[in-house]
Amino acid sequence: MTTTTAPNLPRTERPTDDALVLSGVRRSYPKRTKLNWLTGRREITDTFEAVRGVDLRVRRGELFALLGTNGAGKTSTVELIEGLAKPSAGTIEVLGHDPFAERNQVRHRTGVVLQHSGFPPTLTVREMARIWQGTLTSPLPVDETLAAVDLADKLEVETANLSGGERRRLDIALSVLGNPELLVLDEPTTGLDPESRRHIWSLIRGLVRRGATVLLTTHYLEEAENLADRIAIMHDGLIVREGTLADIVAEAPSRISFVRPADLALADLDLPETTVTLTDRMLIETRTLQDTLARVLAWAGTTPLPQLEARSASLEQVFLSIADTEELR
Repeated sequence: MTTTTAPNLPRTERPTDDALVLSGVRRSYPKRTKLNWLTGRREITDTFEAVRGVDLRVRRGELFALLGTNGAGKTSTVELIEGLAKPSAGTIEVLGHDPFAERNQVRHRTGVVLQHSGFPPTLTVREMARIWQGTLTSPLPVDETLAAVDLADKLEVETANLSGGERRRLDIALSVLGNPELLVLDEPTTGLDPESRRHIWSLIRGLVRRGATVLLTTHYLEEAENLADRIAIMHDGLIVREGTLADIVAEAPSRISFVRPADLALADLDLPETTVTLTDRMLIETRTLQDTLARVLAWAGTTPLPQLEARSASLEQVFLSIADTEELR
């Protein structure tokens, strides 16, 4: 596969402050309305709060992944960051400006890849890029940008004839054509095959190396693990975990599991400071994986432990524990 690189154009040095700051951000939606017979208008009588007080900082030059459980408020938060709506409460700064009230100060400095997009089917890749280039303040060269996303051999191909991965790469090319300081990637690899997904990962890494700040939302936890400098997890309208991958998994236990042989006595297994669960498998949760695994293997001796697995704490484990609990509500 062709190696992907980001457009190699000079960038002015930027201060090492925050590219994105959210403080006490809330967003409510109408839940119930009633008709006012005097005015003839419908009035809101009840609201649903999707975002319930989010504080978030994204530093310039970093790749920040925003994850969310179902109904967490992630999409509502991203729409506020993009300036598509005004928060019900709190403040948002994108590159030092309010993205809603000062949209003209922000829009030309940001790029956005939406979850779903569409192109006129009869336009070629180059024609589509040139049309978009004409809407930008200080655009990058079209052909160089398309080459950076490995579309150099597709310039005269109509967009209707592109594969899913190629269409997504065109999405990203258009989003970076304005040489943005902040790039918002909303589920950029959804529905792509593994090869196309990793191709886009390489492109995103290149953009960050060249100075762009990236806010990434994704359902693929592996994507966040591989790309992000820092990660935040939203649940029930709030940020419930934030930090580096190591920070987030630090409080979660490692796990050892296997099918227990009938001829081994549990009374002989000494496992201090662990949690043991017995179902059809034996699950051991521990903060000291190597020591605990050594004790298990010594206990088993030469007796095989069917389906033996030993895993350090993972982002998936933390994410699922958040999704499964009601205690954070």
